[in-house]
Amino acid sequence: MATGRRTSSISNKDVAVTSVLNKQHELAVIDENATLDDKTLGALGYKQEFKRDFGVFESFSVSFSVLGLLPSIASTITYALGYSGTGGLLWGWLIAALFIQATAFTMAELCSSMPTAGGLYYAAAVLAPEGWGHLASWIVGWSNFFGFATGPCSVNYALAAMLVTCGELAYPDYTAQTWHIYLTLLALLIVQGFITMQSTKFIGWVNKVGTVFNVIVIFIFIIWFPVGSINRPKTNKSSVIWTNFENGTEWPIGWAVIMGFLTTIWTMSGYDAPFHLSEECSNANIAGPRAIVYTAQSGLWLGWVICWVIGYTVQDITDVVAGPYGQPFGSLCLQVLGQRAGLAMFALNIIAQFFVGQGCTITATRVIFAYSRDGAVPGSRYWSRVDKRTQTPVWATWGILTIAALLGLLCFASPVAIGAVFSIGAIGQYTSFTLPVALKLFFDNDKYGKRFRPGPWNLGRWSKPIGAVAVAWWCIIVPALCFPAVKGSDLSLLTMNWTCLIYGGSMALAMIYYAVSARKWFKGPRINVEHIGISTVEGQEGDADSSVVSSSPVKKDG
Repeated sequence: MATGRRTSSISNKDVAVTSVLNKQHELAVIDENATLDDKTLGALGYKQEFKRDFGVFESFSVSFSVLGLLPSIASTITYALGYSGTGGLLWGWLIAALFIQATAFTMAELCSSMPTAGGLYYAAAVLAPEGWGHLASWIVGWSNFFGFATGPCSVNYALAAMLVTCGELAYPDYTAQTWHIYLTLLALLIVQGFITMQSTKFIGWVNKVGTVFNVIVIFIFIIWFPVGSINRPKTNKSSVIWTNFENGTEWPIGWAVIMGFLTTIWTMSGYDAPFHLSEECSNANIAGPRAIVYTAQSGLWLGWVICWVIGYTVQDITDVVAGPYGQPFGSLCLQVLGQRAGLAMFALNIIAQFFVGQGCTITATRVIFAYSRDGAVPGSRYWSRVDKRTQTPVWATWGILTIAALLGLLCFASPVAIGAVFSIGAIGQYTSFTLPVALKLFFDNDKYGKRFRPGPWNLGRWSKPIGAVAVAWWCIIVPALCFPAVKGSDLSLLTMNWTCLIYGGSMALAMIYYAVSARKWFKGPRINVEHIGISTVEGQEGDADSSVVSSSPVKKDG
């Protein structure tokens, strides 16, 4: 132990965390003058490497930017509206978003107990039964990685397609080519890379601007669409839109509505950002959970209002879903507002979409950094580097954007292939969101050992019931996101839903990698703070509250 420095051991009881150190019967050794946030992170096994320049609003700004309600709904409206009409859009959003609250609330509880950039991956390692933590964290980590790796690609591809569509609207003689969209995608990725590699304070400022702009655009859309409609009457009858279930699939209408949940699921998949930013946030075990809940709640209600406006103003669903420009929201703007006003509204949505991509990129870099810090990703020693000047993971930034650029090449295969990136992100995210909750629900008990210690923000006696709803929700949406819209003789290589193959294939490769190599060296979260061994009181195994310091020497990892 270094001389001239006063240190003390710290347990999960001292800072109310659920730590992998506790599972390993060890205690962290922390400087006595460390801040509460540093002590909390140290008790989880990690040293402080980032500046804590984020608060509740900054964390909320990033996650709300990732949500990007209007741009995200605009990018995926073809699913909800195209699969089940205005009735499916309105009721589908409400049903799906309410179920998503269960996932968000259980995640907030985990964040309060384990406020680290590894987030759900760390939680899986701690909450899994004895001997299964390494495998559980591997599955959650790679699923979360695939979900976030596809985020910058899917969001910016949609944005690139919107920009190219603007060119077609402004210049009728211009015909867009696939390579035009791809080059635009590359340009967007480069710009967002230069922003993401800056300091935490600058990133926080950019996302606050993005959040304010996204909120302004939402209110402009909500007011402008019904008031400025060129159609007569300006809005549709309530008796029609709430019961208009136009089945755009070859499956029963009830299943078509569930398949259309993708609009809601993909839109509301960024509220975990505060979890991954918790090492850059002050008072993280309270600010992080609050930011998660604020994001999920605002997404539920503001998103539903956006769906109301679309349902009350859309005139021709077929024209929106399969319009000449291949851009549903662009067709909707033209249909409701006309050429000039429609193009202006479309342009505002494009700017808002840029901030969505920026938020996705920021969060994705923190995910790859956290997993690389624990050696779980090939090339980890590069991706885990923190730039000395900006104190941000610059290498991870360009690594994740390179993956996005490679995924973008799917656009040359077919629209269905690149479209699968949206579903992959949704399945990857919600699998990683739900597995730690399932582990807590089924294995945190007297039989397997009670490892979970609630943080200052927790659900109390409602924790298990809400967790059960979150797990049930996952069981419904995973198969739904893998279904194609057609079946039988209409099913072909171009109409097939490739989500199952691409996501399943990617996870299969990750599991083969684990079976062949990683199981021999991957041990889950890699502790990088000083720590000492403990011996537990008989009958209290796994509970650091009753532990006493053993004579084990101080160890220094990483």
